[in-house]
Amino acid sequence: MNLRCIYCQTPFTLSRPEMLSAIVTMNEKHQSHYDAHCPRCRRANSISRQRMELFFPNWQEAAKQLAAAETQPLPKAAKEKKPAAKPAAKKPAAAKVAADKKPAAAKKPAEKKTTTTKKK
Repeated sequence: MNLRCIYCQTPFTLSRPEMLSAIVTMNEKHQSHYDAHCPRCRRANSISRQRMELFFPNWQEAAKQLAAAETQPLPKAAKEKKPAAKPAAKKPAAAKVAADKKPAAAKKPAEKKTTTTKKK
């Protein structure tokens, strides 16, 4: 659902899962409006229940499917799968780094060249 903030005129959207959860909570609490918060100014924009149901006509069936999916146990194959651990990046040991670096050569102070001026 595409919306425009009534305060700052910023366009934003409500996703289908967000709309579904909003309609279900409005139905449970017997509310007639939903407050969609603007991502820019964070102010609440009131959206009527009829308008939300107009954009999501079969929300009852979607809510039933969502509830059924939440109560179903996961298959064993999905439970056993674990994400593969990524190997840590190898960092050189501090001793190797210190051994690789050679001490800086000591600089000799520059010798002053004295100029002699001839006096007449």
